[in-house]
Amino acid sequence: MENVRAHVLVDGYVQGVFFRAFTRDNALQLGVKGWVRNLPDGRVEAVFEGAMNKVAEMVRLCEVGPPGARVVNVDVSWQPYTGEFDIFSVRRYW
Repeated sequence: MENVRAHVLVDGYVQGVFFRAFTRDNALQLGVKGWVRNLPDGRVEAVFEGAMNKVAEMVRLCEVGPPGARVVNVDVSWQPYTGEFDIFSVRRYW
């Protein structure tokens, strides 16, 4: 299976609803590496790396979000796989 990287920006009501924890938990379960963080403008940003089917599933999960979230838009940028991550983490923007 080909490894890929996706840079994702999630817009909507996505902060204060455990979106980062939801993303982290699903990434760990799927074996996807990378990170997720809140942005000051209210969006959530994430980078996922791993097998194409697993990263695609993470993107799909971001389109739904956790209970309480209202996802309006998910912007996905597919990029070359780098292999730079050992884990999946929650980051702080500031």
